[in-house]
Amino acid sequence: MGTFNAKSRVNEKEVIELIKENAIIIDDKTALDALFERIGDARIVMLGEASHGTHEYYTWRSYITKKLISEKNFNFIAVEGDWPDCYNINKFVKGQCEPGTQIQQVLKSFDRWPTWMWANWEIAALSDWLFKYNDNKVQKVGFYGLDVYSLWESLEAIRKYLEKNEPESLKKATETFRCFEPYKGDETSYAYASRIVPELCEDKVLELLQEIQARLPQYQLKDELIFSTEQNAVIAVNAEKYYRAMIRSNEDSWNIRDSHMQETLERLLDFHGKNSKAIVWAHNTHVGDASATDMADEGTYNIGELARKAFSGQTFLVGFGSYNGSVIAGNSWGAKMQPMLVPDGRQGSWEYLLHKAGGNNKLVLMDKLTNTVLSENRIDHRAIGVVYRPEHERYGNYVPSVLPARYDAFIYLDKTQALHPLHIHPNKLTVAETYPFGT
Repeated sequence: MGTFNAKSRVNEKEVIELIKENAIIIDDKTALDALFERIGDARIVMLGEASHGTHEYYTWRSYITKKLISEKNFNFIAVEGDWPDCYNINKFVKGQCEPGTQIQQVLKSFDRWPTWMWANWEIAALSDWLFKYNDNKVQKVGFYGLDVYSLWESLEAIRKYLEKNEPESLKKATETFRCFEPYKGDETSYAYASRIVPELCEDKVLELLQEIQARLPQYQLKDELIFSTEQNAVIAVNAEKYYRAMIRSNEDSWNIRDSHMQETLERLLDFHGKNSKAIVWAHNTHVGDASATDMADEGTYNIGELARKAFSGQTFLVGFGSYNGSVIAGNSWGAKMQPMLVPDGRQGSWEYLLHKAGGNNKLVLMDKLTNTVLSENRIDHRAIGVVYRPEHERYGNYVPSVLPARYDAFIYLDKTQALHPLHIHPNKLTVAETYPFGT
């Protein structure tokens, strides 16, 4: 696509009228029928979010996900989460845990900050639904993590698997563990050490992956545990690369991360068969095509852009956003999670314009807005991360975007509220009011 002037401005009145003419008001869930019709036979549906801590983003995505699974035969959900922890959810929803296991117990395994992203009551409700849906089905719907952060957890999962099933391969794995041992699970220490010795443990994780892959022909390749072990080895390779890049370049580390997400998505699709279909949950900054934003100016791309290129015409991207409300976040990396107020969308932003077009929830099908002023200009579009300082809204938290090129559809929720973390209070699990939220 072409280059757009990041400072271009549109006539607010003209855009507001465009939205009014083309948006579908969401009075109830049946208003999304147009979305499912537009999705059609897409193989990949990506569902975004404008924050990692908003209740409605999770519940509306859950509703869409259930319809895609039950009515369009989607095979799995892949999320912006770590593989080892999400694989525990996968085992739960497929009935592979000990009898009587509750989803709350499974979600306790999410101990990497920000824990609330997946250890929340909204995900507990979806997981319970998946567990019931999968009951007595031969082909069960899966739940997997796409992310690259779990270097240490993935190495430990490999060690446990080999110890039990492939003791002859354990020697190679042990050499890899020893290489990382001095850093004691501290990714930052490893990253800084790699400045002195650039390769550091790179060769070790590559050799470990090759050792595991060399033995794959002996395995039943449809054995999911084997697939998971190989995936943990792939993560070890890419995570090691990611942490080395992390201290050199934000752009390089971002691209390594999203390339890994795309690689994992393609591996999962291959594993589930040539007719398999995937639902992806990730932040708008990963789902919305980066080539339609200022991210492209910095040389960064994301899984939404990569999937569109790899699966041309088979990928459908859905963004989410809201005007104001509350959110769960931390005010610095690793800080205590807390509910925070989300201020009104700033003037001229996508959220502001949607609000001015009527204070109601809306579905916007982006093909209705092509060849309009919106397809020729970048407009600020809010993005709240796990670290959030509402008072800084005027300086940041917005991604200039050509909206009709960034998404295929957008769901706007005028006012939203913070999601319900599973363990805001350590060792105390208080069931969220109205759980399971009627989704």
